[in-house]
Amino acid sequence: MNFDFSEEQQMVRDSIARFVQDDYDWDTRRAIVASDTGMSDKAWQTFAELGWLSIPFAEEDGGFGGNIVDTMVIMEEIGKGLVVEPYLPTVVLFGGLIARAGNEAQRNAWIPSIIEGSTSGAFAYVERQSRFEIADCLTQAKAAGDGWVLNGEKVVVFNGANCNQLIVLARTSGEQWDREGLSLFVVAADAEGVNRVDYPMMDGQRVANITFSDVALNADALLGEAGTAMATVEAMIQEATIALMAEAVGCMGTLNAKTLEYTKTREQFGVAIGSFQSLQHRMVDTMMAYEQAKSLLFKVVCEYKQDPASADASIHALKVLIDKNAKLVYGEATQMHGGMGITDELDIGHYAKRLMMINTTFGDATYHRAQFMDKAYAA
Repeated sequence: MNFDFSEEQQMVRDSIARFVQDDYDWDTRRAIVASDTGMSDKAWQTFAELGWLSIPFAEEDGGFGGNIVDTMVIMEEIGKGLVVEPYLPTVVLFGGLIARAGNEAQRNAWIPSIIEGSTSGAFAYVERQSRFEIADCLTQAKAAGDGWVLNGEKVVVFNGANCNQLIVLARTSGEQWDREGLSLFVVAADAEGVNRVDYPMMDGQRVANITFSDVALNADALLGEAGTAMATVEAMIQEATIALMAEAVGCMGTLNAKTLEYTKTREQFGVAIGSFQSLQHRMVDTMMAYEQAKSLLFKVVCEYKQDPASADASIHALKVLIDKNAKLVYGEATQMHGGMGITDELDIGHYAKRLMMINTTFGDATYHRAQFMDKAYAA
């Protein structure tokens, strides 16, 4: 099987790498995270100008016509640079749901504005009681005339602090745990009755808890057919999980490279610590953990590209493996850097924090291990 990237994919990879090197160094990133919004509008417009926001969308919608491989390339480079701008929430999740479930009018209304950088989106689906079970939904949308009235609360909404549009998962029929009866609605973030409380996570990403109090929605706010959203949401989360794992692999690779370089320069007993055999063995272990995770990511991407349904079990396995291997990589990186490895001034600890947050997004290792075993026994 050919694992080489196409010329276009390599160009995208190189352009993001140059952007991180030239315009997104560690001090710049720290200043962005410390700002009121926790992201850079200037950087986001650069994403738009360079065409990165258009890549996953179909050509008929104004996009580049990319696939999961293109998304993997972008997200891995984002992971290497610890980029905090909301590519995953806006392009992969919000834009992906519009592309999957929206009619022609809705795609024409939103996808071009995502591509040009004017629409910043978020997917509001997590509730306080739901943990990793997406179908556990208490937020309700009730029919009212030609439209809907939305009530409920969503928590830990990625990019919820800065988005101007939301896609909200709400129950239009059925009971709290029912898979049927869930629907998707596009909601303006500044609509009357929408209240946001934003806060930073430990990795610097800004999220929000959002309440909806009698929010009036037009009929065209409904995305797809009422009551049938769960299949679309699960398919989208599957794709977003692969994207997130690509970001994790990018983080792990950079941690390994930075730690290896550090062992060549830090001296103890008059010699570089990289000359100690025990540390060499530990660096080999972390490199093997990274390569193992990268190999399984490639396997999953190939499976998903051929048939998304067939990749389900492998995606669960990938989530479990990256949780395990990432802990080894960031644990050793932190230890080898010593006390400075956990300081705010050094980037090592921030890569570790990002990996910790990635490991809890879309389900932790315990959740995905159980899902994998269920599918294995069912087979």
